[in-house]
Amino acid sequence: MSISVLRTADAWWVLTDDATAARRVDTAASTTAELLTDRTAVDAAASGTGDLTDVALLEPISPVSAPCRIVAQMTNFRSHITDSGMNPDTVPLTFFRKTSGSISGPYDDIVKPVHVTLLDYEIEIGLVFGKSLPVGTPVTREVLAEYVAGVVIANDVSARDLQLPKTQFYEAKSYPTFTPLGPRLVLLEAGELDRFGDLHLTLRVNGQVRQDMVIGDDIVFSPLAAVTGLSGFQRLDPGDVLLTGTPAGTALSAPAKVVEIIGSLLPPHVKWKTFFDRQSNNPKYLRDGDVVELTAATADGALDLGTQRTVVRYA
Repeated sequence: MSISVLRTADAWWVLTDDATAARRVDTAASTTAELLTDRTAVDAAASGTGDLTDVALLEPISPVSAPCRIVAQMTNFRSHITDSGMNPDTVPLTFFRKTSGSISGPYDDIVKPVHVTLLDYEIEIGLVFGKSLPVGTPVTREVLAEYVAGVVIANDVSARDLQLPKTQFYEAKSYPTFTPLGPRLVLLEAGELDRFGDLHLTLRVNGQVRQDMVIGDDIVFSPLAAVTGLSGFQRLDPGDVLLTGTPAGTALSAPAKVVEIIGSLLPPHVKWKTFFDRQSNNPKYLRDGDVVELTAATADGALDLGTQRTVVRYA
């Protein structure tokens, strides 16, 4: 059975089955990597009989500590690929990096830099590694769980007005607070990674559902395919994170084909000015004071990653 771990500023905690209370983990680990390298203390807290603390009294921060590697899949849900104007049957397995300086807590504000105008959201599930994966390591279904220790909710916040004209992702997705993680790091037991596709992802802005999808109904590249591809060139270590893509429903979507054809005939500076003038009227981009809520769980509640709730603040 999975173990749900919370992290506060001074301790690690294991949730009870009903998630109303937590037991402190007796560990000196200060990083996620240290915690996952030796699971003894976590397992002891999960099966222990020590004092319990009301969860309402805790103030969780990100259960994934920086520095670490954050690798993300570029396009991995059929609905999002189609919404981006591409063909999900031919899209390749692709990755990009985010700086771990973008990590923030599950209840921290998302802060928009002054120069950013189009702030977007993407609900994703992060695979958190618990064992080093050197480049070239063979990865099979049977051993994948040896490397993937758990899963966590992520919001891949994006500055679209920087991402698109520069045709890059690193800067546009790496500002401080652009990767809220948590609240729970759900450590998986034998066979539970097989239920990854059963996770139901929902993102709401001010209570309005923007993204809503069961992973298995929409995903292109499974965790096994992604980790297999990634291991061909990228080393991963305990505490590192692989973000696995997002479904349709983001503020950004591809323009209609006619508009796209016309845009291709314009000089780049005219094309982008026209595009951003149109996007500035799109009410789905995040505004100052917007409340963003993310949830991810299986229908039977066997895997429940909790609720992430952040507020957008304009710098």
